[in-house]
Amino acid sequence: MIYVYGIIGFTLGFSVGQVLLFHILRGVSKEEMLNNKSIQLKYGLLNWLIALLCGYGGIVLYQSYL
Repeated sequence: MIYVYGIIGFTLGFSVGQVLLFHILRGVSKEEMLNNKSIQLKYGLLNWLIALLCGYGGIVLYQSYL
């Protein structure tokens, strides 16, 4: 059951990361995002980091409350 909470947290974290990136990168053109490797690396890793932290948070919440 702990895996379910981890996967749910990871999925929700990934979705939150996508919404956050949408707001952060609103003024950046599509061509700039596709061609600039530093943008891809920095913001891509940010999204995965948010997803991993939320997945870990889901596991911690499961262990604490259930």
